[in-house]
Amino acid sequence: MFTAEQLDAIIKAYDIRGLVDGEVTAEFAFALGCAYAKFLEEEREPSTVVIGEDMRPSSPVLATAFADGVMSQGFDVIRIGLASTDLLYFAAGKLNLPGAMFTASHNPAEYNGIKLCKSGARPIGKESGLIRIRELILHGVPMALRAPGVSHDQPMLEEYADFLLSLFDAKTTANARQLKVVIDAGNGMAGYTAPAVMAKLNVDLTPMYFELDGTFPNHEANPIEAANLVDLQKRVKAEKADIGLAFDGDADRCFLVDEKGELVNPSTLTALIAVRELKRQPGATIIYNLISSRAVPEIVEEHGGTAIRSRVGHSYIKKLMAETGAVFGGEHSGHFYFGNFWRADSGMLAALFALSELAASDLPLSELLAPYDRYYSSGEINTKVADTAAALAMIKATFEGEFPVDDLDGFTVSGPDWWFNVRGSNTEPLLRLNVEAHSAQEMARVRDRVLALIR
Repeated sequence: MFTAEQLDAIIKAYDIRGLVDGEVTAEFAFALGCAYAKFLEEEREPSTVVIGEDMRPSSPVLATAFADGVMSQGFDVIRIGLASTDLLYFAAGKLNLPGAMFTASHNPAEYNGIKLCKSGARPIGKESGLIRIRELILHGVPMALRAPGVSHDQPMLEEYADFLLSLFDAKTTANARQLKVVIDAGNGMAGYTAPAVMAKLNVDLTPMYFELDGTFPNHEANPIEAANLVDLQKRVKAEKADIGLAFDGDADRCFLVDEKGELVNPSTLTALIAVRELKRQPGATIIYNLISSRAVPEIVEEHGGTAIRSRVGHSYIKKLMAETGAVFGGEHSGHFYFGNFWRADSGMLAALFALSELAASDLPLSELLAPYDRYYSSGEINTKVADTAAALAMIKATFEGEFPVDDLDGFTVSGPDWWFNVRGSNTEPLLRLNVEAHSAQEMARVRDRVLALIR
């Protein structure tokens, strides 16, 4: 029914994603449900699947077709309904069941996709199951000889909110100052989860774009792009708010804006959360990805922790957390992973760490974070190239011999007071460049030299 080329176009490194018209269709979702159930059977996973969906117009149809496929193999289904991705992870962790989340995250309205996990919210990426699931879809899954499964609804929003808040000291939260908070949900799933969480906190909330709308009428729900933060930055200053929070479409990523309307470097939030987790569990291990600021491992080690560097991507970080027993992991893309949240990522939980620390302090957010913000970063710069392998080889040859080079995820070149990483995209003919230095001038010099080679 589906060709190898069709499947390769939508099965990515960490999830499944594509255009609703012609790629991620109801027919595909049904076939995926059959294959996923068969894969779970092979893995000796529980025979019930938790399914969540975001606010995109196509999500209910796709989720229902997928559920039908799962049930055709004799598996039962629990529909939690509207959910953020971390709410789905909560359900898979709390119920200890495999799960599927229908979302295309920050992608435009014409896209949709599916994030799959095993029981306990354990990730399924290419190496950990998607290749096998692709094979099962390609060759077709025979009809099961057992009776079809059944479906029932089980909303879990309130349980999710209570669980997140249970991870914080209730006395400290109650005695803390009231914060003025602006949240830009981008018409995504934070518009559903944030009210349930914030209602239980001592905050003066200003909501922005909380209306669930998968056509994204105000701006794309992708806060890593500066243009999508402008409305929030203006509103924080206009309201004289203490903090602004921006979430992506499925609310698994969170970005902060300080009281001046300035974007907070995600690595700075990684360092803040790491220090707090090290107070809770001294000597613990913290994971950071290789495009995070060098301030992260420095600060972790200064506070008695062990910092371990990872490739970019949730499946790598979660695997490393499981192997090392790490209590926390942070990615520069705004993903934050918590050992006591089944090693899954949660934008809302990261936001709660920031709110808790800020409420307990007399300082404004910019001053609270200043000790964690040590260097100057370019941010991620993407450039289209004709041949990513050839371009990487040429850049590497230019610097090799002159400076230390390591090959974890593309390659990283380390100078005396700067470093840069270049890596290829998993899905497009792009090179991704990140540069950091001790001064803005040095960062710009290195950035421009590497970009000149790329372009």
